[in-house]
Amino acid sequence: MTANEVLSMYENIAGLTGKMAAAAQSGDWNGFDSLQAQCAAQASATASSVPALDGAKRLRKIDLLKQIMANDRAVRDVTEPWMGQLDRAMRAH
Repeated sequence: MTANEVLSMYENIAGLTGKMAAAAQSGDWNGFDSLQAQCAAQASATASSVPALDGAKRLRKIDLLKQIMANDRAVRDVTEPWMGQLDRAMRAH
């Protein structure tokens, strides 16, 4: 995998996680599931040998990772309150 392919992969993941956050915020869970599957397929490539980056490409990768993490936080902001409600409802029965 080349450095440009690595960046392209992270850009795709960042785009997908952004769409996942939007789907979660709008309650589009079917769309969310589809995007999550696409994201998982893209992310599986990170399990193979991904070369270390340096210079500007390394900084770009860091920025993309920060974006992915922010998108993940946006999804969690939607799903965690709901999961808490579900947990409380399950404990009540």
